[in-house]
Amino acid sequence: MSVYLYRWGAFAFRRKWIVLPLWLLGLSILGILAGALREPMSNDFGIPNLPSERANQILDQHFPGMSASFQFDAVTGTYVIAAPDGQRLTDPANRAAVTALIDKLNGLDIVDHGKPLADPITTAESMNCLAGDRAASAYISRCSGAPLNVLNRTEPDSVAVLTVPFAIKEFTDVTADDRKAAYDVADEARGAGLRVELSGTIAMEQQQPSGKAEMIGMGVALVVMIVAFGAIVAAFVPIITAIVGLGAAMSVIFIGTSVLSIPSFTTFLASMIGIALSIDYALFIVSRYKHELAVRDSAEEAAGTALATAGSAVVFAGLTVIIALVGLSIVGIRFLTFMGLGGAVAAAFAVLTAVTLMPALLGAFGRNLFRPKLPGIAQHDPEDDTSVTNGMRFARLIGRVPVLTLLLSVAILALLAAPAAGMNLGLPGEDSMPKSTTVRKAYELRTAGFGEGSNGKLMVAVDLSKVAPERRTAALTALRDKLTAYQGMDYVTEPTMSQDGAGALLNGVPKTGPNNQDTKNLVRDARDAESALRAEYGMEYGITGTTAIYADVDHALLSKIVPYLAIVAGAAFILLILVFRSILVPLTAALGFLLSMAATFGATVLIFQDGKFGIIAEPRPIVSFLPIMLIGLVFGLAMDYQVFLVTRMREEYVHGQSPTDAMINGYHHGARVVTSAAIIMISVFGSFLLESDVTAKSMGFALAAGVAFDAFLVRMVLIPSLLVLMGKRAWWIPRWLDRALPDIDVEGAKLRELREKSATPVP
Repeated sequence: MSVYLYRWGAFAFRRKWIVLPLWLLGLSILGILAGALREPMSNDFGIPNLPSERANQILDQHFPGMSASFQFDAVTGTYVIAAPDGQRLTDPANRAAVTALIDKLNGLDIVDHGKPLADPITTAESMNCLAGDRAASAYISRCSGAPLNVLNRTEPDSVAVLTVPFAIKEFTDVTADDRKAAYDVADEARGAGLRVELSGTIAMEQQQPSGKAEMIGMGVALVVMIVAFGAIVAAFVPIITAIVGLGAAMSVIFIGTSVLSIPSFTTFLASMIGIALSIDYALFIVSRYKHELAVRDSAEEAAGTALATAGSAVVFAGLTVIIALVGLSIVGIRFLTFMGLGGAVAAAFAVLTAVTLMPALLGAFGRNLFRPKLPGIAQHDPEDDTSVTNGMRFARLIGRVPVLTLLLSVAILALLAAPAAGMNLGLPGEDSMPKSTTVRKAYELRTAGFGEGSNGKLMVAVDLSKVAPERRTAALTALRDKLTAYQGMDYVTEPTMSQDGAGALLNGVPKTGPNNQDTKNLVRDARDAESALRAEYGMEYGITGTTAIYADVDHALLSKIVPYLAIVAGAAFILLILVFRSILVPLTAALGFLLSMAATFGATVLIFQDGKFGIIAEPRPIVSFLPIMLIGLVFGLAMDYQVFLVTRMREEYVHGQSPTDAMINGYHHGARVVTSAAIIMISVFGSFLLESDVTAKSMGFALAAGVAFDAFLVRMVLIPSLLVLMGKRAWWIPRWLDRALPDIDVEGAKLRELREKSATPVP
């Protein structure tokens, strides 16, 4: 590979005014096609084959149309209405304000008027829930499903819920004007003294990438590269390749929307991956080019050699990222599959621009790329073998006391990993919205009036078609008694029968919120009880609703982590054997990643779940899809740093250095570029801590922490320590395997052999 990349690098450098216009033409064509073919992206984050789908099947069979409200892209809306402090909604003035609100909603054009809205106070009255002994079991049984909080002991009749069907078909069709109209329709009621807040998807804004993280990442990257190169012009070249690579990747994704329904979140991950990897890969090649300029006779020769060595490492580093991202498709979750594929497209273009566009840009600037040098910056050049850098000093320290540095790095990672044992997963719901939003205020009003579990009711859809008609009442009573008996259940409403008499609906209200582990355990126990009831009565049932779906998603994602990690790590292990011609180096690379992941999970749990250090005001479960996304993204980046740093060490070893000296010299050359790349990534990911959304904060922190732990503790301390301790054994490979594997020559040994055989450069 090194010889082919050398030839291309020298050609692109020499024929820069052919390569650069061709890239500009190709990017323009992709942009024009994207503009012409682009279709709206979807917001369908559904997961197939969840246990909660059984309930939807029963609903479709006996309650046609009802299951539509449980689709991920459904437009839902519930008004939570609260009386002024110390008053009741049944007071005449407040009741009149509620009636006036319903009249306004009945006249709102975005509301589905197929069925008149029911006044929650009138409904409670018709259920005979405004009078009687509210402590009596018969009253509680009858009124547990009332839309007015009649069972509240401290402030009864003070909060009501009004579920409104909207005529908008999909969440992506909701406009800002629709959200404003849905909220403003209650202004008159608010003026009358009521608190009216709106929950559901009608009140949620569609999350679009703000571009803030990308801008911060670009800014930090520019500063870091100015420091790394000691020159301003050189710092801008990786920015150019990042813009071109990201533009091409985004164009391909937008073209794909013409034939596929692509989730909107795909572009978010692709932009993050595209910018970070493009800059990282360009940084690596430009750093090597700077070194080769000092030792080669011509800039063309330097560009070819830089691409032959650093470019080879970039190709295989990019392949590990692509494997990790494409591997997300094995999870079987559509939105994760497309996010992974979008990221893989961005990674592919990052590699493509690095090995095809970069040498042409180097040719355009030539030796002037690093002129003028900035005084006082990067005085000690890591590409100068005679210079003693901080990286060399630290590598020498590792070489002297490898056992100590190994034990210290493992101890720190283990200490950070300890809190991960108590990790609790959940999905971002209404309770994770900023406190200033109407959705969050509605959640809190409903919690105060009906209990926290009312925000995540369990809808139990019962199929009685196989139950004898005379036994259906007994079957439903047995089911209701069973559900009520669970310790985590607050109450269960009386069943609502379907028109055909063969179906029924019950609502179970847990004592805890949708993301609480006790609630998820309740869902599991309630489902486990079906087999006994089916055996006795012939009844079947399914459980759906926010809480059940959250529990199902958690289980679906957790069950895929181990096979995903095994497949991705296995594929990358084989790839790294090709790169390093070693068994132990890829093995230690994978084991080191497990340590960095455990430390990352522990730190994230400590801050976002346990609420330490005051970074977030409200601790909450870790978002369910974070672990698997974190593994995919950080694994690819970790292998990038492994390839960047250790290929230089192998190159020194192949060229005759002892294992310890090879580690020190490779560290000397590679530490600055790995440090710079890691700082850029940490800055891009860490900028998401500035967002108001807790989910974005936790994802940004976890990704930044994962990169920091893996780059600075694993790749730059643990792995070099192991290489010293293993000595020549680190580079051992069975002879039969060495002969069987193709020689990809990342370190450029074949290029050196060709130079030694010929006095002239390779044509």
